[in-house]
Amino acid sequence: MKKKMNIRFMIISAAAIIITAVISTVLFYMVLQEQVFSDLKAYEHIVSQIDPTELNIDKDEIRITWIDKDGTVIYDNEADASVMENHKDRPEVIAAQKYGKTKKIRWSSTLSVHTFYYAALKEDGSVLRIAKQSSSIYRVMVNAVMIILAMSIVTFVLCATVAHLLTRRMVEPIERMADNLVLLDASNVYEEIRPFVTTIKEQHTNILNHAKMRQEFTANVSHELKTPLTAISGYAELIENGMAAKEDIGRFAAQIHKNSSRLLMLINDIIKLSELDDEELKIPFEKFDLYTLAENTIHMMDMPAQKQDVDLILSGEHVMINGGKNLIDELIYNLISNAIRYNVKGGKVYVETGMDGDHPYLRVTDTGIGIPKEHQERVFERFYRVDKSRSKSTGGTGLGLAIVKHVVAQHDASISLESEEGKGTKITVKFQPTGN
Repeated sequence: MKKKMNIRFMIISAAAIIITAVISTVLFYMVLQEQVFSDLKAYEHIVSQIDPTELNIDKDEIRITWIDKDGTVIYDNEADASVMENHKDRPEVIAAQKYGKTKKIRWSSTLSVHTFYYAALKEDGSVLRIAKQSSSIYRVMVNAVMIILAMSIVTFVLCATVAHLLTRRMVEPIERMADNLVLLDASNVYEEIRPFVTTIKEQHTNILNHAKMRQEFTANVSHELKTPLTAISGYAELIENGMAAKEDIGRFAAQIHKNSSRLLMLINDIIKLSELDDEELKIPFEKFDLYTLAENTIHMMDMPAQKQDVDLILSGEHVMINGGKNLIDELIYNLISNAIRYNVKGGKVYVETGMDGDHPYLRVTDTGIGIPKEHQERVFERFYRVDKSRSKSTGGTGLGLAIVKHVVAQHDASISLESEEGKGTKITVKFQPTGN
């Protein structure tokens, strides 16, 4: 990772330096070009004041050519004017005669070099031309380019060094994080990546927690399935091998039926939890009467309640909620079932619907054995039982309240539990306002 980041930083730095160097070179050339024309213009102004033939100018510096209006060369400081060809067709001469003054850069067939020209029209119709060969200018350019190149190399080395240091500083906490996410302290990392490190650490913790939960769930499922299956297999084997007394066959068959029913309940609850865990599951919401739904569920629970000698009492008002009707029905069923299962002989279960401000609510209260304080925060966990022996004797799977918790989460609702050991338990589910 560090190597890749270094390479990318160096590539970006090199590209930026090359672009900067090219732009600098072009700008320098443009400035130099304007400076050359400015110098030529200054020479032309000086030469115009006196007879050019009286000037003693180094021919390697500039070239002065005086051209008559018919193109005949009157004077040239580098050649014999009498033998020079007519200059009437030269672009700078034509432009000067037309516009008065001109500047051009062109290939000189005479000198075989690129030459800078500045030409001005005189009062008598002649043209004074000042020229400077590009070879001297290019020498300046070459020197400038060498300086720019040297500066670019130095800049690249500095950028590469800084990139290496920054990369190491940025990557170091990530590498530490990769080595040990548990012990990593987000406060000691580079400030700019602190949110990233914090998020990664939180996600890592969540992944570990979910993995632990899945592991525990798998172990619990295996154990819960194994128990009734072992009983069924044992009783069936005794009957199959003729080892069961005739008077015991009925009792064994009843145990097989009991454990089969418990196994079926367990499998159904596991399927329901799996469906609720599916984040892609789209639950169709609809408006319905919570009181009416609770009333229907209570009618279904009459038989189990009578069997446990528990009275079911419904009260409250008709309130509308928006949600998955089947899921809410499952929620009500599990809350009432739990209240019956952990009640006492002659106990009561109160089911109430109503409004708390804008929020519809469902409340299930029992007069049962209650939940000790140390267990109250965990009763919504999967397979968690306060009294394991009682749960199994009453047919509980340990998943009812876990299903309730998931349904509550699906509806963005809230759930609260109040319980006192030996007096009973009250669970309240508060739903979101339905609106108009």
